[in-house]
Amino acid sequence: MHDIKLIRDNPNSFDAARARRGLEPIAERLLALDDARKTAISTLQRAQERRNAASKEIGVALKEKDQARAEALKAEVAKIKEDWPRLEAAERVTIQALEEALAELPNTPLESVPDGKDEHDNKEVLRWGEPRNFDFTPKEHFDLGEGLGLMDFEAASKLSGARFVVNKGKLARLERALAQFMLDLHTDQHGYTEVAPPLLVRDSAMFGTAQLPKFREDQFSVTAGRPADGATPEEATANYWLIPTAEVPLTNLAGGLILDEAQLPLRYTAGTYCFRAEAGAAGRDTRGMIRQHQFYKVELVSITTPEQSLDEHERMTGCAEKVLQLLELPYRKVVLCTGDMGFASQRTYDLEVWLPGQGKYREISSCSVCGDFQARRMNARFRSSEGLGFVHTLNGSGVAVGRALVAVMENYQEADGSITVPKALRSYMGGVERITR
Repeated sequence: MHDIKLIRDNPNSFDAARARRGLEPIAERLLALDDARKTAISTLQRAQERRNAASKEIGVALKEKDQARAEALKAEVAKIKEDWPRLEAAERVTIQALEEALAELPNTPLESVPDGKDEHDNKEVLRWGEPRNFDFTPKEHFDLGEGLGLMDFEAASKLSGARFVVNKGKLARLERALAQFMLDLHTDQHGYTEVAPPLLVRDSAMFGTAQLPKFREDQFSVTAGRPADGATPEEATANYWLIPTAEVPLTNLAGGLILDEAQLPLRYTAGTYCFRAEAGAAGRDTRGMIRQHQFYKVELVSITTPEQSLDEHERMTGCAEKVLQLLELPYRKVVLCTGDMGFASQRTYDLEVWLPGQGKYREISSCSVCGDFQARRMNARFRSSEGLGFVHTLNGSGVAVGRALVAVMENYQEADGSITVPKALRSYMGGVERITR
């Protein structure tokens, strides 16, 4: 959420930042909405002040036995009372109009973000590891998984439809091992606190991290069933959302709080199932595990002061990179251009892992710094010697477990269709070194 005061102070700069995202100028419209809001608030305040003053004047007039003036003042107060609902409604409408307009606007990019229209304009900043030279034609993960008899898309389709999978046996254990490995790494070596958050959240949580209202069609909503004993009326009629990422509950842990500066940064990690409707992904990655409605991901979230956030962005991305390095998976790091970065992001690094079956790099982690954009939406603040301010928030995949499974399968495949287990995972696999049919 943007600060209308900052937009008023720098309307041209705000529109220039929007132009870098390929968006039209909007500052003039926002300021007109703000003017209407201020006028409505001022009108209501003046009416309140006049009602209070007139009420006192009635007493004076009656004391002075000026009946005519007292009746005129009573009529004036009655008229104000009659107009009051309309004035209150005007205040609500103008406040809501401005808030809704601001809620639809994406974050503005940092100056260091390269300009561009789409993924083709992203800038590679690092490449790690060398893709393996195979003496056979490498297969894609779904052919490997089905060949092992451990990956079943047909069964999943019968249960749930397209974009689901059933993993079995040692392949299911490998997926679990990846998640445990990542969580142990981030908690034991990277200083994150593990959290087991709810997978169902309310509208306010989704609004706080900017999934709502803009991306409603990408989410799965769940209407509450029979209310539990003792449920409030609000709980009995609540609408919940399946989380699209653990970023939602983890970041919202700071919502509505005033943290002490000495507490920051806060660092959280969680391994959760995530749920996405993939409304805009028709025809993309229809086979396999790259783009699914349900997937497992280890998430990283940091809550920082404004001064800490850019350094924290580099640190967080490094934590995600360490996962790939220990798994010995070749990857590249790119900074997203203005036309490809996410709605809430000021700057985003993508980590793209090499998939030999596809013969290209594919995203496996996205690490973003959001500034105070989300904090304003959820009213997350901190107290310093200079007073109260909004925290900065960051989030990143540390990393996507399903895509890590895909990467391990394709990079560690053998000519006979078996999968060698990376050394970093063997202790999580009970010593198993190879997955065979």
